[in-house]
Amino acid sequence: MEINAQQIAQIKQLVLETGEFIRREAAGFSPEKVERKGANDLVSYVDKNAEKQLTEGCLTILPGSGFIREEGGELKGTNPFRWIIDPLDGTTNFVHGVPQYSISLALQYEEETILGIVYDVARDELFMAQKGKGAFLNGSPIHVSDCPNLGSALMATGFPYNKSDRNTVLLAVLYDILQQVQAIRRFGSAALDMAWVACGRFDGYYETTLNPWDIAAGILLVEEAGGRVTDFSGGSNTLFGRQIAACNPRMHPDLLGVIQAHFS
Repeated sequence: MEINAQQIAQIKQLVLETGEFIRREAAGFSPEKVERKGANDLVSYVDKNAEKQLTEGCLTILPGSGFIREEGGELKGTNPFRWIIDPLDGTTNFVHGVPQYSISLALQYEEETILGIVYDVARDELFMAQKGKGAFLNGSPIHVSDCPNLGSALMATGFPYNKSDRNTVLLAVLYDILQQVQAIRRFGSAALDMAWVACGRFDGYYETTLNPWDIAAGILLVEEAGGRVTDFSGGSNTLFGRQIAACNPRMHPDLLGVIQAHFS
């Protein structure tokens, strides 16, 4: 099932308008307006209002759709369409005034992702992919890097909010990858990390303890840009499996090999 060009234009406009709201709020945002979902997991009225704006807009474009949302949870639909939304991926960065946060929006039909958008709010960069039609940055085609091996790679990763999950296994993987790659970055927005793999800025990305809204759009972006995305076992349980290893197909076995040395 495809959505038409008019609907795609409406979706892009909705994301851009929501991004403009986030930009306006960033200019005068006070950390006093932050709530805590967990010890290190922040949320603000900006997240909630952005999600409300996206939800209402998506329902106008495709009435009866279902949702998986970071703040509002799951909403069953009356048709085969389902949106997966993170209204502000990188809330901690946003709260601290670090301009590395994004909107992540994916659209599924019968549980297959057919559209993915990641919008870099601070840089006004809109990454978009349609199933079978490639990946684009502000309308220009993008492709994963052709990095041949880990030794030449600039990698990205992230760490769980819950400090108890930052266990010795994760630190061991990080140590081994650090020994092999050119450099590693931890920027704090999984959606942008994957978008940057899709356009070749990062050569690869891995992370665990992820949620569907963090990565749904990014998975399609990387795949449509010629990359390979798996869970840590090398399988396809990426959206709900909470693990991601993403890079070009040439380098993927090496990345997976380092990870699998620690994750059985």
